[in-house]
Amino acid sequence: MKILDGVFEGGGVRGIAHVGAVQAIEEHGYEWNRLAGTSSGSIVAALLACGYSGSELLEIMESLDYQDFMKKNWINHIPFIGNGINLAFKGGLYKNRFQEEWINELLAKKNVHSFRDLEEGKLKIIVSDITNGRMAVFPDDLEKYGETYDFSIAKAVTMSSTIPYYFQPIKWKTNKYKSPIYMVDGGILSNFPIWIFDTPYMPKWPTFGFHFTREETNPDPSENLGTIGIYKSIFKTMLQAHDLRHLDKEADTRTVKIPTGNISITDFGLSESQEQWLYHSGYDAASTFLETWNFEEYKRKFRSEFVNV
Repeated sequence: MKILDGVFEGGGVRGIAHVGAVQAIEEHGYEWNRLAGTSSGSIVAALLACGYSGSELLEIMESLDYQDFMKKNWINHIPFIGNGINLAFKGGLYKNRFQEEWINELLAKKNVHSFRDLEEGKLKIIVSDITNGRMAVFPDDLEKYGETYDFSIAKAVTMSSTIPYYFQPIKWKTNKYKSPIYMVDGGILSNFPIWIFDTPYMPKWPTFGFHFTREETNPDPSENLGTIGIYKSIFKTMLQAHDLRHLDKEADTRTVKIPTGNISITDFGLSESQEQWLYHSGYDAASTFLETWNFEEYKRKFRSEFVNV
């Protein structure tokens, strides 16, 4: 059995493609050791860390109605102004309640609830603390908030997946601060934390990154975005800019690059054919990557100066 660490980029509904990549990696005889992720990548990382397989993730994906993530409250239903009220006074269009309940149920089936239920270092979740203006890596940074490893994995994943403007920030009452801390999508600060398991030593097994690429399209600009549309577009543009950033050669060599067409992070109304296309895109990208991957060659090129332990 070949061992690896996996780092999964955030990308909203495009996370479906991660499932295909996971399936291909496992079919090639790899076993996951440590997992990390941001936003939708944190969902995949958490489920794998808690014992789910690629085939089980596929079953979950096929049974999920992505419209459930957009649960509306009574304010949303006020004609013309409801969404604007939520955005202005709540900081987002929808509450992200469904996801935490959904993740909790899935983890409970594997008898996992908190970070203490996992081997230390097994899982890392990236979250953005917008109250203090810093990135938080859970569970590593829980102590900064007066919390312990008994903290809920489902809550951490929900924080990491709370897309600004689209979802209302998670209002977190910690044991350390008198006032609530507001947490949102980790993609604001580190959407692809490929660095997270790196050490000054020669690696004993590889770390694969799973990164989305998106077609650059130039549609006619909308003349009627409105206030809500502008806010949503600002964040989608910011997050999707991660797809166009330059990966240095070392990171690029160990990254599975997954095409996602022109599907955006908030396309929760995907058709079945679009979901299948994303899944197969991830599967094909990982399969193609493994055809040329050589761990010994990677170490020779990029890690030869590091110390063996």
